[in-house]
Amino acid sequence: MSFENLNLIEPILRALKAEGYTTPTPIQEQAIPYILQHRDLLGCAQTGTGKTAAFAIPILQLLFQDKLKHKEQKSIKALILTPTRELAIQISESFTAYGKHTGLKNLVIFGGVSQGPQVDALRRGVDILIATPGRLLDLMNQRFVHLDQIKMLILDEADRMLDMGFVNDVKKVIAKVPANRQTLFFSATMPNEIQSLADSILQKPAKVEVAPVSSTADTIQQSLYYVSKGDKRLLLNHILKDKEIKTALVFTRTKHGADKVVKDLTRAGITAEAIHGNKSQNARQRALTNFKNRTTRVLIATDIAARGIDIDELTHVINYEIPNIPETYVHRIGRTGRAGASGVALTFCDGEEEIDYLKDIHKLIAKEIPVEQGHPYPLSYEAMTEKMMSKAKNAPKKSGGSAGGRHGGGTKRPGAGGRPAGHRGGGSGGSGNSRGGASGMSGASRSSSGRR
Repeated sequence: MSFENLNLIEPILRALKAEGYTTPTPIQEQAIPYILQHRDLLGCAQTGTGKTAAFAIPILQLLFQDKLKHKEQKSIKALILTPTRELAIQISESFTAYGKHTGLKNLVIFGGVSQGPQVDALRRGVDILIATPGRLLDLMNQRFVHLDQIKMLILDEADRMLDMGFVNDVKKVIAKVPANRQTLFFSATMPNEIQSLADSILQKPAKVEVAPVSSTADTIQQSLYYVSKGDKRLLLNHILKDKEIKTALVFTRTKHGADKVVKDLTRAGITAEAIHGNKSQNARQRALTNFKNRTTRVLIATDIAARGIDIDELTHVINYEIPNIPETYVHRIGRTGRAGASGVALTFCDGEEEIDYLKDIHKLIAKEIPVEQGHPYPLSYEAMTEKMMSKAKNAPKKSGGSAGGRHGGGTKRPGAGGRPAGHRGGGSGGSGNSRGGASGMSGASRSSSGRR
């Protein structure tokens, strides 16, 4: 299957070729024909599946064909609602790339910055509006945005909008959009409230489901490091000494933790920036741009700030702290290994504080993450067991136990020697730290290019 088989028009095929797109991902192959038939669509797909292109490409085609028939004044014909500013920006970039030969204009609006330039662009006229709910409602209330000509409504990352408390805002926007429209609804998960919202706004939708949230891409090589909380910064510095790691997205649970990691890495001479809710929009966008163009090698992020980040050729995701929601692990590591490319996901686990989170992840993904023992700062199995026994003694209601058993080096993958890709070592123990008696890291690999 190629994009030529999807009955796409020449201007879009030309743009896709320039972007290096040749073969559609499963969700693109399934969703694009339905959307081109003007059908409502319910898509259940996690991040990294090529979802943005799955709706952007057919929207551009339908609007371009409509534009050829009707030469009316510019008005907003398609509205895409999305939960975060970063995701809104990346969706806009996708529309610009795929639609560069169509003459269609898109605009992204979000809060945290001056509304002046956004209002000026609206006055000049746009075909496609990508917006976060809060700023959109503000501009609607000020009568700068009019939705009476909307033909297509797209809700992206609907479950995240629920998590972030935007559902009521979304319902207010929907109430202002014409009932006679095409609606596309995308969500990684379908909790009851999201299912009810979908049922209320979709008319006989086609359903597309790809890679449920409990699954991790086969192209992502996962490894687990047992390491004490105090040694995590040393392990991270050691891993990032490997120059084969061109880009790394590092996750922490808190904003304070993200800033602390940046300071530690900067002291070690590694270029790093943080992206989280306490940063201004300009600072967040600057950090993201620097990471994309590789001015910054390491980006440290909290989960909400990172949702929707789409970086081509991101080789490594590192869970510096394990998330307390197991589905979040799947979303995190889905930043790499996108659209068929390979990637590496490394997870640091403190045996005392994070073992329960790890158990939940193993249960969700229905397999155990292979353990990497050959590193300079290992929390030995015995030490981990001792910590957990102490924890059980002090908190009788919490039972002890290891995280998924004793792996003894983990499941081997072809060509990986049972160790995570992306590390090279001379077999001498790296830093020479005596605690681990560890051998050096081995099995360097490069991630192949991935497209969103």
